[in-house]
Amino acid sequence: MSTETTTADAWNARVELAAACRLTHLFGWTDLLATHISLRVPGRHDRYFVNPLGQLFDEVSASSVLEVDLEGKVIGGKGELNPAGTVIHGAIHANAPEAEAVIHLHSREGVAVSCQKDGILPLTQMSLMIFGDLAYHDFQGVVLDNVERQSLLNDLGDKHNLILRNHGTLSIGRNMAEAFSRIWRVERACRFQLAAQSAGVPLQALPQAVIDRTLEQAKAIVSEQSSFLPAGKREWAALLRRLDRELPGYRN
Repeated sequence: MSTETTTADAWNARVELAAACRLTHLFGWTDLLATHISLRVPGRHDRYFVNPLGQLFDEVSASSVLEVDLEGKVIGGKGELNPAGTVIHGAIHANAPEAEAVIHLHSREGVAVSCQKDGILPLTQMSLMIFGDLAYHDFQGVVLDNVERQSLLNDLGDKHNLILRNHGTLSIGRNMAEAFSRIWRVERACRFQLAAQSAGVPLQALPQAVIDRTLEQAKAIVSEQSSFLPAGKREWAALLRRLDRELPGYRN
């Protein structure tokens, strides 16, 4: 009989997931009760934690997080699971080795750019931070059918950021810090692109040589070995401090 995971590491994972949910609220990326964030249960590859359907993102706390298996059966916690979350997160956690954390959003800017034929453009320094680590997945309807799992995985491939066309954005990471820093960069690239496009003047394209050089720089800047922004760790610590000041209670 399956039982809920109650280790200290599991509780810490619950806290990190709740923190990511509340930060998503602070940044205005929520879609009422829709979208989902998940984190593998430490030490297991057959279960993950996810926010429950029915709670606003600023309400999620460590104790309200659900523990589910890869097929969406609730193992621990009270509440319902968003069925679209089962398809997306279950598939990625089961098959992508580096997907300890998965963040999927329907933000205004992310959805808007997902509807553009060319997606994210190599237009700004911000977009080039994620441009070389970005894939696209075509819209097939609301993600409720397990048949879509394989095409989703095929499109993600070895990338860590995914534009779900006409739908939203998604990032994965080896931990919540890495996943959250990636989705921040994706959302920031979308926001700045829309701002530039909305000015109604010709855009300044970048030379291919500059694009190529910046893509190489981006790899070094956000790598785990970086002394600047190592895999989201520095940003995540700062974000938790902000959350403790502005929206505490997620640790409960």
